[in-house]
Amino acid sequence: MTWVFRFKTEKKEAAGVMNKFKQIFGGGLILWMCVLGCASEEDKKRGGLEVDIEQEVDLSVAPEFSGDSAYQFVERQVGFGPRVPNSEEHERCGEWLAQELQRHGAEVIVQKGKSKAFDGKVLELSNIVGQYNPNSKNRIMLYAHWDTRPFADKDIIRKNEPIDGANDGGSGVGVLLEIARQLSEKPPRIGVDIIFFDGEDYGAPNGTPSSSSSYLDWCLGSQFWSEQPHRYGYRARFGILLDMVGAKDAVFNREGTSMKYAPSVVRKVWSRAEKLGYGNLFQNKETPSTVDDNLFVSEMGGVPSVNIVDYRMNVMPMGYGPFHHTHADNMTVIDRSTLEAVGKTVLSIVYSE
Repeated sequence: MTWVFRFKTEKKEAAGVMNKFKQIFGGGLILWMCVLGCASEEDKKRGGLEVDIEQEVDLSVAPEFSGDSAYQFVERQVGFGPRVPNSEEHERCGEWLAQELQRHGAEVIVQKGKSKAFDGKVLELSNIVGQYNPNSKNRIMLYAHWDTRPFADKDIIRKNEPIDGANDGGSGVGVLLEIARQLSEKPPRIGVDIIFFDGEDYGAPNGTPSSSSSYLDWCLGSQFWSEQPHRYGYRARFGILLDMVGAKDAVFNREGTSMKYAPSVVRKVWSRAEKLGYGNLFQNKETPSTVDDNLFVSEMGGVPSVNIVDYRMNVMPMGYGPFHHTHADNMTVIDRSTLEAVGKTVLSIVYSE
């Protein structure tokens, strides 16, 4: 069964919520340090916010993640065309994503609502949630954005046309759909929520003066979810965001926002990747903080989250790769082995909790 409920929140209300959090909690970091430090051992066992430093685990417990299957899930999304809010391609892909989660055993909830974009356009958005073991209080959250950039603002041709978004949008969703398939075949001990956020990539074009844009122009779906989660009083121990996780030469450094809100989760994930043999992809440099869904989920939603994101320190001014927000972000950049490395790492975390 798929449950649908609607939300409607203006951007200024989101900013008000953010300011309220900052006024009460001093920007969020002190809050997390206090909560993590004060959690009892019983809280930790039952799903408190602290995450233990990596201990010895059985790496063979997790099922075998398939890079080929994840690749096909990415390819299927791209086959719909650009998934830009308010388009027919976006609507059809959203329906398919909900059906896929349901087909793979999830209890599905779809948040539907409206948001005003930076250019004044009202966007029809859908956050798609797949719940596994929904009654468990010991939960983790895995998420990605499923929408794509409405224009190729970093390209030199067809700048006003939408992009395929095979890597930026499609890859994270593809990995999570393959994880959903594995969860249906071997149910985990813990509760897992897979969430596809909408409206992440509808921010102002590259080069827009800062006076005419805001970080609140981005990640519209995760802002809404952070104010109004799919379940009242929702709580998860931690979250993992997958953003741009499919490129051939991907490098996953320790992203700054993740290090601020969830350093112990970063240590857990990166240590696990190294044990699995993926230390060449999961590197230990710390990148600048970024505006991504994990910022809002961590600060406003109360779920300390890490961002596994392809950020290359040698690419300036922002390290997202030469195909970022261009028409080159298509299936030719997607590599099965990269998808598999990320998927196996995340699955190993799920089945060792």
